[in-house]
Amino acid sequence: MELGMLWFDGEAQRTLQDRLERAARYYAQKYGRPANTCYVHPSTMVNGGRAAETKAAKREQCVAGLTVRASRTVLPNHFWLGVEEQLPAMPIGAPRGVKSTVQVAG
Repeated sequence: MELGMLWFDGEAQRTLQDRLERAARYYAQKYGRPANTCYVHPSTMVNGGRAAETKAAKREQCVAGLTVRASRTVLPNHFWLGVEEQLPAMPIGAPRGVKSTVQVAG
């Protein structure tokens, strides 16, 4: 994700689900398409109201229809929402930065 919306929600007593739903709803209204990814500070990653129990759960979860990933570069109580685009597949053996010249007849 290269571009996104930074959302602050200081209501730490609310659940992560509630906070993300509010942020995602605003994002969709503002940009006309839903976000699918959100980066949060690792301390924000909770599971059922308590700290996530596994390292994998702390790194990535699915909450409120978003893939939520932990990032130390995001401040606590901040949510960086956006759309994670799929990268186009590169032909096997093609060096990076070289576009494929294969054409499909059809």
